[in-house]
Amino acid sequence: MQPRFDITEDQIDRVIAVFYGAVRRHEVLGPVFNRHIGDWPAHEAKIARFWKKAILYQPGYDGNPMQVHMAAGDVRAQHFPIWLALFDETLRRCVPSQTAAGWSALAHRIGRGLRMGVEDLRQPAEGPPVLR
Repeated sequence: MQPRFDITEDQIDRVIAVFYGAVRRHEVLGPVFNRHIGDWPAHEAKIARFWKKAILYQPGYDGNPMQVHMAAGDVRAQHFPIWLALFDETLRRCVPSQTAAGWSALAHRIGRGLRMGVEDLRQPAEGPPVLR
């Protein structure tokens, strides 16, 4: 299969390293991530495998991001726009604009799904789902 867009494994690794460096320092996201990530190099390697599978169709990632985000307990819907803005900023800094646009669109699509899962988890059982 052809990659979704033009990018190398090294570029993916760099984006992930730069992004999570920014996440660790972020005033809102940092505390949430730092409560759950004990081994940052291992986490970054796992997330790089996720993106290499999603973009390059490489094997190597077999996790369940929805389950992880929902099980964390302190991930909130309002974290996703912050996460995505920081990710977009990282993409603009690290990869060519066409690559950044393709990866951003994919990240936003995945982020919408994760945010909806987290929102649904927080809804009262008798309440309707939030469809945004």
